[in-house]
Amino acid sequence: MKQIFVLIFVSLAALAPAQAACLSQAEARQVVASGRAAPLGSVAGRVQGEILKAQLCEQGGGYVYVLSVKNGSKVTTVTVGAGR
Repeated sequence: MKQIFVLIFVSLAALAPAQAACLSQAEARQVVASGRAAPLGSVAGRVQGEILKAQLCEQGGGYVYVLSVKNGSKVTTVTVGAGR
């Protein structure tokens, strides 16, 4: 029974969409400086609310910002494309 559970778990994990691999601050600065991703300030207007936390991440061959945004009393995680 244990082997069946592991097999099902591994199979489901293989079907999950690719997760974003977030960059360190130094890596993010380098990617933005090279022009491969837009600066956070240029994409911040795409979300409503106050950005509490931002991470630049690689996803699907491009870059996205994963943002924690406070809007009123609610905090949500929002993903925004970092393309130019």
